[in-house]
Amino acid sequence: MCSQSPAPSKKQVPIRRRFGAWAETVAARWLRVHGFEILDRNWRYGRRELDIVALDGSTAVFVEVKARCRGPQSPLEAVSSRQRAGLRIAAEAWIHAHPGVGEEFRFDVIGVELSSVNRGRIEHVKDAFTGER
Repeated sequence: MCSQSPAPSKKQVPIRRRFGAWAETVAARWLRVHGFEILDRNWRYGRRELDIVALDGSTAVFVEVKARCRGPQSPLEAVSSRQRAGLRIAAEAWIHAHPGVGEEFRFDVIGVELSSVNRGRIEHVKDAFTGER
């Protein structure tokens, strides 16, 4: 999975999905261990998706998970402005679908870097970007 090829082949796409699903599971487990309550995973609004929605005290947290192999790019750098805009739209839809959940809201990014088989390094960037457009 951690090849240097710029574009995935058709055979790599299922591998990338499994790698992403593994990273989301690792991130959800990490959040639970650190006191977050997982409210939703892979919540969809049209073509947009929220990887994880969690509760941190009274704050609803929309978590974007980025799976990475070793490299210089941080998880925060991997979330483009276009992707942030889509996450804001999906988060707004989630808030409307779940009235009364969370007194405050924020966007976090969790990067899971594959270091060896079934082991990863986690980088959690709290309040990674704002909900304002």
